Amino acid sequence: MIPTAAPVDPTDPTDPTDDLVADVFARACPSRRTLEHITGKWGGLALIALTEDTYRFNALRRRVDGVSEKMLAQTLHALERDGLVRREVQTSIPPHVQYSLTPLGSRVAAKLRELIDLVEAEMPTVIAAQERYDRSR
Repeated sequence: MIPTAAPVDPTDPTDPTDDLVADVFARACPSRRTLEHITGKWGGLALIALTEDTYRFNALRRRVDGVSEKMLAQTLHALERDGLVRREVQTSIPPHVQYSLTPLGSRVAAKLRELIDLVEAEMPTVIAAQERYDRSR
């Protein structure tokens, strides 16, 4: 069984996560949960939107059309916990919160962008396959 990673001090030379071997196919591997956050409907869209700009919550919600306030808040919390999104509180009256990608989030989003570009480019092929499938049923 793969151990779950506990919060650690990144400067600690005895960091127990140094021995962590990620295997997304293993039931207890924490990478499964992170992959779920990234590839879920709202997580992927939020990450891609944040490649375009730093957003305040409501602006991001408008950009990710269709996401509820509750789902976007949950998604951003999960992505922040995974180290992919940075939440920055601006000390103003009223306070403003902005979201941006961390360096890791930028690297993950770049890979996700490649996948999205491929899927969007191949939509005529996908639609033709769907129509063939539906006719055969």
